[in-house]
Amino acid sequence: MITWTEFSRQQPALADAGRRQFYHFGIGLAFLATVRPGGAPRVHPVCPVVSDAGLHLLIMAGPKRQDLRRDGRYALHTFAAESSDDEGYLAGRAVRVTERPLISTLAADMRAETRVDWRLYELMIEVAMAVRRGGSGPEYDIWRDPGVWQ
Repeated sequence: MITWTEFSRQQPALADAGRRQFYHFGIGLAFLATVRPGGAPRVHPVCPVVSDAGLHLLIMAGPKRQDLRRDGRYALHTFAAESSDDEGYLAGRAVRVTERPLISTLAADMRAETRVDWRLYELMIEVAMAVRRGGSGPEYDIWRDPGVWQ
């Protein structure tokens, strides 16, 4: 798995399509799927943040944070845009960020309330997909980390 920063270097067109899909409402919006203790999926709306530091989520105390702490697997799917049926999808593992300088920088950038119990997670990428729906049918652009998908 690789960071968003590395992914955007390796796959700039796909990363750009994903960023546009996350931000088509002006702020990052997506659905985060995590794995419940029994193995079933759990889906949550989230606000992903794409920056020079990577792809991150601030996760408040609750079921999704418990899921990520126990089993870091995730899937992230973009919200449907009003102007198109295009989609973006990522999957991989969420890793808790513990480096205080990075947490402070991103918290300031995200205007995160310091009195709230949140944790910062970086989303490592194993699979990325963009779906573009035009006149001739859907076009799929799929990338899989060769280190994982051999």
